[in-house]
Amino acid sequence: MIGQQIFNGLTLGMCYALLAVGYSLVFGILRLVNFSHGSIYAFGAHAAFLLVSLNFGIVPAILLSLILTGLLGILIDKTALEPLRKKNSIGIASLITTIGISNIIQNLLTVYFGSEKKTFPALFDFGTISAGSLQITWTQIFICLISFALMLLLVLLVKKTKAGLAMRGCEQNAKAASLMGVNVNFVISFTFFAGGVSAAIAGSLISGYYQIVYPNMGYMAGLKAFAAAVLGGIGSIPGALAGGLLVGVSESMAATFLGSAYRDCMAFVILIIVLIVRPNGLFGRKGITKV
Repeated sequence: MIGQQIFNGLTLGMCYALLAVGYSLVFGILRLVNFSHGSIYAFGAHAAFLLVSLNFGIVPAILLSLILTGLLGILIDKTALEPLRKKNSIGIASLITTIGISNIIQNLLTVYFGSEKKTFPALFDFGTISAGSLQITWTQIFICLISFALMLLLVLLVKKTKAGLAMRGCEQNAKAASLMGVNVNFVISFTFFAGGVSAAIAGSLISGYYQIVYPNMGYMAGLKAFAAAVLGGIGSIPGALAGGLLVGVSESMAATFLGSAYRDCMAFVILIIVLIVRPNGLFGRKGITKV
């Protein structure tokens, strides 16, 4: 039973890690916690659901939803956050703005799709592999493989490409990067696009795993992913992976041994304990001012 729940938790944790990456990317550049990220995750899942219902096919629907969700991330930055940056507004103004955007997206999804849960098509439904008492579905295997591959791709993007070099330069000193010829606004837009894409992938994978989609699905998932990002050290992609896996496994174990009523609180219990011992998170660096 323990082995089964650990693997179930790893499946969830990989999706939380993908979602946590969006928080870490935006925070690394802007020192801003984007609380609209959970609603962006829900938007990505609903975009895939809508395109599937229009007979696009599951793979084209998900790919197109990634683009639409990435563009939504850019739209949020250009219409709401960039004007605040240009006016040199206080950081709390941007944070409150992202909370408002989250509510706007969630309510628009409710208006268009309704508040009831809808059936999302299963992904990678190729049966189950049995290893003794351990039952592993192909859906779980593919979710873990896809999530890990995308995390690795993001690490390579940040560490090995010119776009990643520009992102790291803006993270360290945006003014100095601008003086060196880096288009800071483009880097920020690219960061929001990448965060939106990772959220849409996570939304599609989770929706296909549970085979349901609903407008407020991003609320608790967003909070857990934020807890995972802070737990691992917000701003760190490896930290987002470690935090997501820890949150996923703890949630699965709590649901099994303590009851389902405790599953949602475990991420925050672990977060509080870890931050008391290590305030910067598992992979965090000192000297970062969190907003």
